[in-house]
Amino acid sequence: MSRKRTVYTAEYKTRLVLEVLKEEKTLAEIASANKITPLNLQNWKKIFLANAELAMEPSKAIKEYKEANAKLVIEVVNMLKK
Repeated sequence: MSRKRTVYTAEYKTRLVLEVLKEEKTLAEIASANKITPLNLQNWKKIFLANAELAMEPSKAIKEYKEANAKLVIEVVNMLKK
């Protein structure tokens, strides 16, 4: 029988990543204490840091989303015209 994949909340992931960033414990210690793999924690940290800019400038992310969405709408309209 296959194991069910565990889904972690964004709040849980954020709390653990912030704990890693404090550098009071090693990544391995935090992973072990929370019964997750160090690779999961490394991936969450990487994602967190890659998206940290969004927290400081959310309007930029919204603008980029709207621009991308507008381009897609134009593409769809052009496809429908053909």
